[in-house]
Amino acid sequence: MTYHDPRGNNPGTRAYTQPAQPPMYPRESHEGQPHYPAPVPAPAPESAPAPAPPRAPVVRAPNLNPVMFIGGVVMTGVVVALAVWLVAWIMRTIASRVNETGTLGVWNPLEQSEVWFALVGFLCALLAAALWYVLQLITPAPGSFFTWIVGLLLLAAVVIPVLLATGDLVAGICTSILHLVIGLPILALIPMVGRQSAHR
Repeated sequence: MTYHDPRGNNPGTRAYTQPAQPPMYPRESHEGQPHYPAPVPAPAPESAPAPAPPRAPVVRAPNLNPVMFIGGVVMTGVVVALAVWLVAWIMRTIASRVNETGTLGVWNPLEQSEVWFALVGFLCALLAAALWYVLQLITPAPGSFFTWIVGLLLLAAVVIPVLLATGDLVAGICTSILHLVIGLPILALIPMVGRQSAHR
């Protein structure tokens, strides 16, 4: 009489009859030494990024409205030209009246005509505006440098004619006054035109 195990027909017990998995041990090499898997090399460290090349200094132009700046410079030249023309005309008129009397001798206070002084004043205003713009590009304190440069030139233009007037002191004094009339409006108006022409 044979005994039949009823568990043979039970599918839930088939897991016990699966073939055993081979143990996870290191395999034996031909020399009898255990064979381990080759180690994975560690990734190479990333190299630091190369430093950026030094940048060349950027020259930044002043943020100006070109139409307003040019218009202001031209009007400054007109003001200077009118002012010096008027002062020169007054000097020549006074000298003509004095020469008519003949009591104080003959005066010739102006070495050039009124139009010549007016033209010089207009050109000086344009040159001063160009100087102001260049100083905005290349100096850290353009306003101070402009004041010093124009102030020193104005001082020289006032003092030199008097010192060099050996024959006619009156002409030297009148020339110094005309130079002063040219320089003062330029010194005051050109920086103001630059500030008022800046974009806001």
